[in-house]
Amino acid sequence: MRSRISFPVFFALLTAVACQGGVSPLSEEDVAANRALTQQFVQHAQQNDWAALTELYTEDCVVMPANEPAIQGRAAYLAWAEAFPPIVQFSASIEWVEGYGDMAVVRGIYSMTLQSEGADAMTDRGKYIEVRRRQADGSWQIAVDIFNSDLPLPGQ
Repeated sequence: MRSRISFPVFFALLTAVACQGGVSPLSEEDVAANRALTQQFVQHAQQNDWAALTELYTEDCVVMPANEPAIQGRAAYLAWAEAFPPIVQFSASIEWVEGYGDMAVVRGIYSMTLQSEGADAMTDRGKYIEVRRRQADGSWQIAVDIFNSDLPLPGQ
């Protein structure tokens, strides 16, 4: 039987291991850099600039949208994003950033309106969790991204 571990327990274990290994918590500069990364994401999403948005992800990223299989790798994510309906409004904000060393976990909320040609606009709002890794050049990229809606599925 496989045991499951909740996210808070996982993060507590990660924190304990990091503290024992002498890894420092994120600096104010790291937190600011992660907030700036979210703002870059918002800007690219508002412009439907999928190529630029995809560059915010690690090459080996895993993206886990609701009601779909996980998407693995930047190229697969770009193909998925390019098939996404056009975004006419997008916002995202970070509720908290935690991390140690070269890893950060970001929790936030989003809101967006999509407009496919010939269809009514669809508005969604929800939440997300991202695992971000510091790159060799000091920048941060999204390694794991999971997001889902706060709204019920249509017809429910």
